[in-house]
Amino acid sequence: MSVTQYYATGKRKNAIARVWLKPGEGKIVVNDKNAEEYFSRLALMSLIKQPLDVVNSTDKFNIYANITGGGIASQAGALRHGIAKGLLEVDSAFRTALKKKGFLTRDSRDKERKKYGQKGARKKFQFSKR
Repeated sequence: MSVTQYYATGKRKNAIARVWLKPGEGKIVVNDKNAEEYFSRLALMSLIKQPLDVVNSTDKFNIYANITGGGIASQAGALRHGIAKGLLEVDSAFRTALKKKGFLTRDSRDKERKKYGQKGARKKFQFSKR
């Protein structure tokens, strides 16, 4: 007897989240840690739960995720993207609600590269007229 599970991948900047949704009581585990422990800020926890709140599935799925790359905020964004795509696997009727909130669109913004002859991407070295 196999347990039904749904898989999806979410991305944001350099972070990649591999997400599994299984029917359960609403537990979220990230890299073998509890999500509240892994994402210490409440803002990040609310960001992660947004797709579940939109489709009223907060306590219906246990979520297991492996996240690599990026910082803590982009990892949370990647997990949100992965959860939204996983919910589509569960029921394609969720598509309109998730699409309307923008959870299915990958955030394509990335860090701008540093240019030569400059201090950073936009910042220049200090100019001295005399």
